[in-house]
Amino acid sequence: MHTRRIGDVEVSAIGLGGMPMSIEGRPDEARSLATIHAALDAGVTLIDTADAYHRDAHEVGHNETLIAKALASHDRGGDVLVATKGGHLRPGDGSWTLDGSPRHLKEACEASLRRLGVEAIGLYQFHRPDPRVPYAESVGAIRDLLDEGKIRLAGISNANPDQIRQAQEILGGRLVSVQNQFSPAFRSSEPELELCDELGIAFLPWSPLGGISRASELGSSYAPFARIAEAHGVSPQRVCLAWMLAKSPVVVPIPGSSRPETILDSLAATELELSAEELDQLDAV
Repeated sequence: MHTRRIGDVEVSAIGLGGMPMSIEGRPDEARSLATIHAALDAGVTLIDTADAYHRDAHEVGHNETLIAKALASHDRGGDVLVATKGGHLRPGDGSWTLDGSPRHLKEACEASLRRLGVEAIGLYQFHRPDPRVPYAESVGAIRDLLDEGKIRLAGISNANPDQIRQAQEILGGRLVSVQNQFSPAFRSSEPELELCDELGIAFLPWSPLGGISRASELGSSYAPFARIAEAHGVSPQRVCLAWMLAKSPVVVPIPGSSRPETILDSLAATELELSAEELDQLDAV
């Protein structure tokens, strides 16, 4: 498995996104555990989750609990950097709400610590800016958690360039990652990716294949990805991830998966080399 860095931690060049295993349409637990174990067997050392990855109101942190169970039952579980997030909430009716208050973020972190069964969270990320709370106050809470040793690494998610710079300043140069949506269908995070490349901060594209409902449509919606995939005898999804990896050494995609076969196909993107001409064609989509 090829590796990249998040802060001072070496991780697999592609991680596993846990959300599909816990929200609407999720599989049974046995298949989810098999998916996580298949990823670990293949060398994955980064798993991304959040306390908001659940379906029903009474099961906050479902995905964190699932991941903790999977890691505890695998001999490589201790090698994984678990990245979780706080600041987003799901009332249980399918909607998403926000709470970026320092009090909530600190309480959420404590709850995540208990569910993950660790003394310090590997990577804790502010999930999404809350317009009701000054951004500096929210990131200040993340800084406090870092200073207190409750988290080992600090990141932000769904941030713009100004917020990245502000977070880096508030954290005293200790911002290690930015997790933003980025895919062939969602290219507006290019400026954030470029800034992360400039600053040496890991960029973690979420929904890199277009999201749960659209990942299977990648080849039919974006002809160059399908054409290049056919030329290499691989899936368009694998081409997509290889294209992202080629953009910058700071890019660490975290495709969501709920089947062993899909995460294994994604991980094979680290072995796919695309030509400069092919990359240009994909960039032009």
